[in-house]
Amino acid sequence: MSRFRTKVPPALAIPAIAGLAFLVLPLFGLLWRAPWSSLPARLREPGILAALKLSLLTATLATAVCLVVGVPLAWVLARAEFPGRRLVRALVTVPLVLPPVVGGVALLLVFGRRGLIGGWLDSTFGISLPFTTAGVVVAEAFVAMPFLVISVEGALRGADARYEEAAATLGAGRWTAFRRITLPLIAPGVAAGAVLCWARALGEFGATITFAGNFPGRTQTMPLAVYLALEQDLDSAIVLSLLLLVVSVGILAALRDKWVAA
Repeated sequence: MSRFRTKVPPALAIPAIAGLAFLVLPLFGLLWRAPWSSLPARLREPGILAALKLSLLTATLATAVCLVVGVPLAWVLARAEFPGRRLVRALVTVPLVLPPVVGGVALLLVFGRRGLIGGWLDSTFGISLPFTTAGVVVAEAFVAMPFLVISVEGALRGADARYEEAAATLGAGRWTAFRRITLPLIAPGVAAGAVLCWARALGEFGATITFAGNFPGRTQTMPLAVYLALEQDLDSAIVLSLLLLVVSVGILAALRDKWVAA
C-alpha cells in the first residue's frame, strides 16, 4: 500500500509539475530581475520607507480592530444558537470572494460624506474617513477580518466546551469563563488568525485605492506604491514587491505547521 501511495503516475505528475511551475516561476522571475546591486540604496529611498511605515502601521491598526470585533463575532458563530446563523456566517465570508474594488465602492456608499453612515459622522462629529489614513485602516479591516473570524471560529469549534460548562457550574459568568477559560484555550488559533489578518491587510490594494485613494505619506501603502512605481520606475516596483514577498513567505513558513495540524 505504501509503495502504491508513493508512486506517482505520469498522468498526474506532469500536470502537477506544470501547476507548480506556473505558481513558482513568477516568483523566481521577480528574484532574477531584482536590482540586487542597488537594493540597499533603494530600500532607503524616502518613498519606499514612507510606504513601508504606513503599511506596517495601518495593517497593525486594522488587525487590532479585527481582534476587538472579530473574536466576539467568531464566538457568537461558534457557540450561540440563533435564527439565521448560517446567513450571518455567509455574510462574514463575503469579503473573501468579493472583488476588493467592489468592497471599496461599498465602503464609499456607507462611510462616504454622503453615505449611509458617513454623512452622519461628518455632520455630527466632523469625521471624514474616505481618502484618509483612517480610511486605509477601515478598508484593510473590511477585507482582512474574515480570515480572523474563520480561524478563531475553527479554534472554538475544536476546543472542548465542557471546560466552559464546568466553569459555569462553579459560578463563573459568561465573560469570566470566556476570559479565563476559552481565550487561553483558543490562543493559538487567535494568534494564527491575527497573523493571517495582518498579512492580508498588508497586501490589500483594491478596496484601499477605491476608498482611501493613493496619496503619498497619507494613504499610499506598499501595494499602491508598487502600482504607481510600475509606471515610473520598474526597479522600485520590484524592490517593493520583494518586501511583500519576504513578508508573505515568512508568514506561510511560520503558520504552515498550524495549517497541517488543522
